[in-house]
Order: sequence, then C-alpha cells, then structure tokens
Amino acid sequence: MSNDDLIQDWLTERHIEDVEALVPDMAGAARGKVMPAAKFGKGDMKMPEGVFAQTISGDYVADPDNVEDRDMWLVPDPETLRPVPWAAEPAASVFLDCFHRDGSPVARSPRGVLRNVLSMYEKKGWIPVVAPEVEFYLLSPHSDPNAEAEPPEGRLGWTEGANQPYSIDTMNDFDGFVNQVYEYCEAQRINIDTISQEMGPAQFELNFLHGDALELADQVFLFKRTVREAAINHNMHATFLAKPMSEDAGSALHIHQSIVDTKGNNIFSDENGEATDLFEGYLGGLQKHMNEALLVFAPYVNSYRRLSSPWSSPVNLAWAIDNRTVGLRVPDSPPEARRIENRLAGSDVNPYLVIAATLACGYLGMEEKLKPTEPTEGSAYGDDHSLHRNLHAAIIAMRESKAMRSMLGDSFVTLYTALKDDEYREFQDIITPYEREILMFNV
Repeated sequence: MSNDDLIQDWLTERHIEDVEALVPDMAGAARGKVMPAAKFGKGDMKMPEGVFAQTISGDYVADPDNVEDRDMWLVPDPETLRPVPWAAEPAASVFLDCFHRDGSPVARSPRGVLRNVLSMYEKKGWIPVVAPEVEFYLLSPHSDPNAEAEPPEGRLGWTEGANQPYSIDTMNDFDGFVNQVYEYCEAQRINIDTISQEMGPAQFELNFLHGDALELADQVFLFKRTVREAAINHNMHATFLAKPMSEDAGSALHIHQSIVDTKGNNIFSDENGEATDLFEGYLGGLQKHMNEALLVFAPYVNSYRRLSSPWSSPVNLAWAIDNRTVGLRVPDSPPEARRIENRLAGSDVNPYLVIAATLACGYLGMEEKLKPTEPTEGSAYGDDHSLHRNLHAAIIAMRESKAMRSMLGDSFVTLYTALKDDEYREFQDIITPYEREILMFNV
C-alpha cells in the first residue's frame, strides 16, 4: 500500500474533514496549506522555497541559491499524522518533507537540516536520544505592543505577582489550562511528562519523555501551537519569548542528550560505569563549538536579554555534575542514563535547528577527540561571561564558522545568517522608550 493510500485510510477511519499540511520555517512557525481531506494527496503539492527566506516579521531576504524563487515539492510523512484536537470540525495535521524537482531533499529546511545531522550519526552507528524541557509564560491578553506584559488572573480574579517556584497552589490557579494541555497532547501523541511552576509569575516548565531526535523536534513544534491554543481557550496568551518581562526570569529550552549504539547501549558509559572518551569528546565539542552556533540557541535580539541575567541563566560553557548554574549540566544519574543537559537555549528557538546544532557540536567533539575543561565547583552564575553578548556578534561568528557550515550546510548558514542580519537591522530602526525617555533631552 502506498503512503497516499495509508494517509487516506487514516483520514477516512477518523472522519477527518480538513488537513493542515505543515512545513516548519526558520523561526519554527507553521507554514503550509489547509485542504479538504478528500483532496489531500490527489496530485502534487508545491510551495515556494522562499518560505525559508522569510524573516520573523514576514519580509524576505535575497537568497543567492534561489534567485528564481522556485517551487519545492511537498511529500507528507504518514508517520506524523495527528488529529488537531482544538479544531471546530474534525481535522488532522501532517508534516511535509521538502524536495527539489530532481528528487533531492531541500537541505535548508529545518527538518532537512536535522535529518542531515542525524545521517552523520547513523553512519557511525550512533543514535541520539534527546529529552527537551520547555518553559513559557502565561500572560493577560492585550493588544497594545507598548504595554508591559502582565501575568493573568487566577482563581477568584487574583493576579499572581510573586515568584513561587514549584508552587502547587499556583499551579492549581491554572488547573483548567493545564488539564487541557495534557488532553490536547495525549490526542496528538506528544509525550509530555511533568509540568511545574517556574521562577516567574505564571511561568511553567514542561518536560518531555526522552526519544528520537526528529520525533521530539516535531513534538516541541506541535507543543508550542498546543499551548497557545489552550491559553486562548482560557482567555490568556502564552509566550515563548526568551525574556518577556524585564524584572523576571527568562524562559529556556533545555535539551538532555545522550547517544546509544545500535544495541541500545549508552556510549557515554563504559562496561564499568565510568565516563568514556566519547562522553568527554561530546562535552568538549559543546564547549568548543557552541559559541559558533549561538545564533541558533539565541536567535533574536531579545534572546540576549535572557543571557545577560547573572542569576537565572547560564552565561558561559562551564560544566559540572548536578549543578544548575552551568551551561552544560551533567545530571547525577546511573551509568546507563549518563547524559548532558544543554541549558543555553531560550524557548524562542526553532526546535529542529537547536537540536541539530547541539548534536552537531557534540559530534564534532567526538570526531576531534576533544577533552572538556575541569568541572566547575560552586556557582557559575555571573562568572566569565564567555558567550556572545549580542545578536550581531553571534551572526558574525556563525557566518565565519567552517565547523557549522560543514555540519549544518553551507547554503543553510548563508541564508540563516542573512535572515538574522535583516531582523537585526529592522530592530535597529526602532527608537525605544529608553531613548525617548532618558536620552531625548539629556544628551
């Protein structure tokens, strides 16, 4: 049975009326098409490859590898069919893989970038295992972009203004929202685990069960859409902005990662339970190469506001065991579960690109047989701010990185850095309230 037949059978059995055909763009937003289920798969699906040259504000940048603005062919991945639980009429979503006319994959698509990195692991007989943790804020709805973001009302109209990490009572204020997130996720096979109150008011963190890297990237992508829809249903907004409120903690996307062989053995531990050279190489690769890839982990001007905080976000690539102040934390775990938690990324990232980038850095470290620094003792907050401090520096570092071009693709790096250049220029054109209030009449 062909994939088209499998898809049609799936849609028919569930009485699906509409299909959302999804292509994640460079920002991790949903592009694609919506069509009647009866017509899905009947004939070629195409879309301009230029969607990958689109900035966060909807503008386009010049793409030297696609000057003719050609179409790409879209092929649905039947393994990714899922219901859309919030749709008014029965609907489903499916991810589309992107191909050129000659049948070769569009390697610059975010799913394509991750697939390419995973293929390098496959050639070595290695299988990455990841488990993301995603933080986000719930906000009171408003339509004024100049207004400060505020937490929403909880039970009895009370607005949570204090920081209550791990508070069960605060969680109960948003019980209806939380229950609906779990309900929606279960319907979509999004394998979430626990949810907890984080540092900020109405800030939450949700953990995913560990698994296949591409599958988890798909799940994080869908999870963001799910949280936004559930929030709207409860008269709130949800934001994954890295630093939505100046006085409160930023939101991160932590990635737990380990590598197993084809027999399922964790290559970070030897038969005696000790850390292997490959573990040290992977860790050393993250330390050596992540600043070159920081543009993926911190993709917007706002991302660096989170990284400037000396108390709630890592500011360097130090590592330690069971120490949450470092950028690279090794949880205290049994040998078979030895893993590295990359704590650098904000929740504003594209999940495909950030997983691809962290795996790329680790792969290079294992190939180069690197050694990490000595583990940090005590707090690493505020010490040795070795990360790039702004978007412009991160753009230059990635554009000039031979390592990232070799792992993520030369054409991808050229286009991605051009996008970020354009977004940075757009931000620089905006006169901020600080400039009008503090500088205007005092300089």
